[in-house]
Amino acid sequence: MITQTELENRLAAAEVIRSSRKTLAIEVRPDGTIRIRAPRFCSTLQIQRFVRQNQNWILKKLGQAEERQERKKTPAGTPFTAQELRILARQAAEDLPPRAARYAEQMGVRYGRITIRAQKTRWGSCSAKGNLNFNCLLMLLPEELQDYVLVHELAHRKEMNHSSRFWAEVERILPDYRLRKSRLKKEGAMLMERLRAD
Repeated sequence: MITQTELENRLAAAEVIRSSRKTLAIEVRPDGTIRIRAPRFCSTLQIQRFVRQNQNWILKKLGQAEERQERKKTPAGTPFTAQELRILARQAAEDLPPRAARYAEQMGVRYGRITIRAQKTRWGSCSAKGNLNFNCLLMLLPEELQDYVLVHELAHRKEMNHSSRFWAEVERILPDYRLRKSRLKKEGAMLMERLRAD
């Protein structure tokens, strides 16, 4: 649980990166550090106001980062408890659908319902009817890997295969998808092992 004091300390230590971008953005990194990206001539007051407006979102992301760090301390192969999986499923059901909707709009696709499960072999799937399924263990992975799975499954709404056209669609949204795909394979392996250990 992140306290208000700890939040203020992390915000005070946040790295501010100024560039030619036009909008403000906040990034909560996997280690719990905060990075703020801002337009080159954005004032400190504007940045502080933006951060205050997004404090609840920052707290949520810090909590998720903290949970991931705690999970890493769990011995490899230790099975997930039913309660852990329920909590993860609840988090995924709250967090993933709105993000899937944003990517779907960006990609110009539609989908049916979204289901959250604890699958032992897949991070996600897309049915012929356009229904999406996501693994609740995604909540234990960094957000950029979650995004890769979201985009991957939504790309199947255009190509129900893994053809060059499919990967071109994924790359259009995530130019670094190859790196994310490789990281998912490595970072997700232990989580899948724990799920299969029950």
